[in-house]
Amino acid sequence: MQSRLRVQGHPIQPMLVTFPFGLFVCAAVFDLADVAGGPAFLGEVGYWTAVAALVAAGLTTVAGLVDLWDVRAGRTSRTVLTFNLVNAVMAGLFLLSCLIRANAPQRGANGALLAAELVALAVGAVGVALGARLMQQFDRATEPTGFETFGDVPPGSTVEIARPRPF
Repeated sequence: MQSRLRVQGHPIQPMLVTFPFGLFVCAAVFDLADVAGGPAFLGEVGYWTAVAALVAAGLTTVAGLVDLWDVRAGRTSRTVLTFNLVNAVMAGLFLLSCLIRANAPQRGANGALLAAELVALAVGAVGVALGARLMQQFDRATEPTGFETFGDVPPGSTVEIARPRPF
C-alpha cells in the first residue's frame, strides 16, 4: 500500500488510529467507574475524553480518505475500505453517546450508554486488527531503506561514509 501521508516511509493513518482508540478506551473506563458508583466527575471526564477522541477520529478519517484515494483496486483496497468503515462505526457509536449526554445537566453515563461504548470498542478492536494487517501488507511491499539497502553490495566492495567538510 502506498500513501501520500507517510512518516519514514510508513503510512500514518493506521498509526493515527491508536490515538482515538486509546481515548475511546479511556472514556469507557471513566464511564465504567461512574456507572459503578464512582464520583460524579468521572462521567464528565469520560464525556470530554470521548469528545477529544472524536476530534482525533476526525483527523484520522481525513488521513484515511487521502490514503483511500491512492489505493489500487483489489484485496488491499477492500481491507482499507473495511478498516475505514469499521473505525467510522466505532466513532459513530461514541458520537451517538456524546450527543445523548450533551444536554444533560451532569454528563455521566448510564448502563445503556456504557454498553453501546463497549460494543463500539469491540468494533474498534476489529479495526485495530485490520490496521495491523495493512501495516504487514505495506511492510511486505516496501523496498528496504537505510542500512538494509547495503545488503546488495557485492563482497569486497566498500561503503564510504564521508565526513562533512568544515566551513
